[in-house]
This record gives sequence, structure tokens and C-alpha cells, in this order.
Amino acid sequence: PVRGRAIVASRQQGLCLLCHSAPIAEERFQGDLAPNLAGVGARATAAQLRARMVDSRRLNPDSIMPAYFRSTELTRVGASWQSRTLLDAQQIEDVVAWLVTLK
Repeated sequence: PVRGRAIVASRQQGLCLLCHSAPIAEERFQGDLAPNLAGVGARATAAQLRARMVDSRRLNPDSIMPAYFRSTELTRVGASWQSRTLLDAQQIEDVVAWLVTLK
């Protein structure tokens, strides 16, 4: 969970706070385009959170959330990101581990 929180808070890695707000008081300028992450562990299971992170468009085709663990069938991907995922499998699990603590 500690590593997951750091990924969510990171402006270079997860970039989650560009769209979401979260109970991370020291991080200013949190987003309001997507649901607040406070209490998400009470609203969704680990499997549901993981599915949303891996590729939210499989659940909601209109989602603006990036696919954090998909590297194919993407559009407008920079050359340095071709065939790469935004987060690796361990990072996804770390973020999920933190999110489920938010009850």
C-alpha cells in the first residue's frame, strides 16, 4: 500500500491526481474530472479496481481514464511508449493494495 500511495501521488508516474482527488493532503491541485478516490475501497473490490486500472474502456467505452496495463490497440501513442504499458504489473498491484485500504 505504501508504494501504491506513492504511485498515485506521483506527478511523473501514476498521474492519477490529474483527474482524481484522493486523501493525500500534502498533494495540492488534485483533479475533479473523475471520481474522488476517498472511500473507493468500500465501493469496489480489488478485482474491480484492478480491471479499471488495466483498461477502464472494457467496462465503459466512453471512459477517459488511460489503460495503465495495455500496450496494443491504442491510438495516438508516442514512439517511446509503443508496446509499453504505463505501469507494470507490480505497480498495478501496489496501487490496488492502497486503494482497497480507502474505506
